[in-house]
This record gives sequence, C-alpha cells and structure tokens, in this order.
Amino acid sequence: MDLSTTYLGLKLKNPIVPSAGPLSRSLDNMKQLEEAGAAAMVIYSLFEEQIAHETAELYHYLSYGTESFAEALTYFPELQQYNRGPEEYVEFIHAAKSALSIPVIGSLNGISVGGWIKYARKIQEAGADALELNIYYIPTDPELRGIDVEDRYLEVLYAVKETVTIPVAVKLSPFFSSLAHIAKRLDHAGANGLVLFNRFYQPDINLESLEVTPNVILSTPHALRLPMRWIAILSGNVKASLAATSGIHTAEDVIKMLLVGADVTMMCSALLKNGPSYLSDVLQNVERWMIEREYLSLHQMKGSMNQRSIADPSAFERANYMKALHSYK
Repeated sequence: MDLSTTYLGLKLKNPIVPSAGPLSRSLDNMKQLEEAGAAAMVIYSLFEEQIAHETAELYHYLSYGTESFAEALTYFPELQQYNRGPEEYVEFIHAAKSALSIPVIGSLNGISVGGWIKYARKIQEAGADALELNIYYIPTDPELRGIDVEDRYLEVLYAVKETVTIPVAVKLSPFFSSLAHIAKRLDHAGANGLVLFNRFYQPDINLESLEVTPNVILSTPHALRLPMRWIAILSGNVKASLAATSGIHTAEDVIKMLLVGADVTMMCSALLKNGPSYLSDVLQNVERWMIEREYLSLHQMKGSMNQRSIADPSAFERANYMKALHSYK
C-alpha cells in the first residue's frame, strides 16, 4: 500500500502532519509523533509581536481600530507566556532538524511588512524544509476594504518569498468576501501551498469580573466541513498544494479530505486529546479502509470527489443548501 504524497514539493511517506501547536514545543513529543508515523512536523508559531514588540510598527498594529473594538487587543498573545524568544526559536528549529528524520516546517505568525520577516531567512538557515506563514489578522477598521485586506496578505507573502528559497505555505482564514479569489491571487503570487483553515480563537466574557477573556476550545469533527468544501472547490483550480486542517480527528476525516483533493491533513486537537500514539491508529485505519476498497495508492483516490470530479458539482455550492434543509427529519 502506497500512502505517499507530495506537499510543498516535499515527498512525504503519508498524508498526516501534526500542525503547529503545544505538542511541537517539546522534542520528546515530536519524536513520539515521528515514531507513531507523522510524515512531517509543523513547529509552533513564532509571532511577529515576539520579534518586534517594542517597535512603533507593533504599536500601530496593536492599537489599530481598538478605539471602537475594545476586545481587539485580546486577539494577540500574552508575550510573557512564551518561553522562547526569536533566537531561541531558531535554535529550536535546528535542534528539531537534528532530532527528527522527517521534514520540519517552521511557522511565522504575523501581518505587517517589517523587520520580523528576516526571521524567515533565519528559520531557513536553521534547516527548516519549508515555512508556514500564518497570517492571523482581524480587520476591525470599518473603512478598510476587502481588497485592502487581500493586498496585505499578498504584501507579506511577497516579502517572505523574497527572503527565502524554501517552499512557503499560507495559512488562511475562511473570512473573505471571495475566498476563491484570494486563493488564486496567492497561488499566482508564488504560494507553494494553502492551509485551510486558521481557527480564530474568539474571546469570551467573564460574567464575574466583566472582562473580555481569551478562550481556547479544541476543534470537533464538525469543523471539518468548511475546509472540506473549499478544498473540493479549489482542488484542480490552483497549482499550490492544499493542506486540510481543523476538525480532523479520525481516519474517516482524513479520508474525506483526501477524496476532495487535500495533499495532506493536519491534526492538532485529536493528538492533544489522545496523545501522540493516536496518530498510528489513524494511519492504520486509513490503510485498512483503502485495502477494503482495493485502492493501491493515495494517488488513486486523491481528488476523486472534488468539485470537478463528481457528477453533481453543485453539491459544494448553493444548490446543496435546499437539499440539506429538506434532508432533516
């Protein structure tokens, strides 16, 4: 059984990649994930704010729009909670490359064009095989147009691509007026991959203290339907690799994403809940499903149920809305 796939030009032994998260803060955890069968590893994110938190540029982006939206500051991390600064992060990438035999993908999280981008080159020099650009941006200015938001993503991508030669993936949110349009623009601008989707952690309200508080809720399998729909639509329409993330908990979830055209599936919440060894169970169940249906390779099944391949392409569009409503009993 050939489970190999290609992501960002990297030949991977299977389609399961642990995404950036707490497990990748420890070399021991990453070794366990590799032993369980992880095909590559996305290291936890280095934030723009960690690199440039004392500059005027940071002040601009932290305060931009907060006059009207007091909760905006809670979207950003508490910097003192991060025990590795920029230089330590680069050293950790180097240590991960030395400890692991699978590809290591660095992760940069930012939105402005500035000096922090030089760390893309440092991550490359530390040995990273690729870079995931996690553009976590909440536009709060009511005067900011949709095209302006898109342009900001493109500016960051251009700046990073000028800095590195390793492949660059862009992790997107689903909140665009035309997701297919921004995906196509990023594809044309040289993004080697698109990761769908970033989960924006929404703030909550503490009714005792009457304060806006950060709140992290792990994903559930229901969350996979949004990236599944858009990967099905984008598959075959962009050259960039497609990574599915959010809501992938079981072998069935992995299989669905591959059928609609994902090159890899990224897991985080399920591994936090069940431990690194759970990845091995998922892989075994994917292989079992393929054997039962006489698939010889991942290549045979990948994209066989994307929008271009199925008999009723409208199933991924508005026409499915009415069918879904009538299907409820």
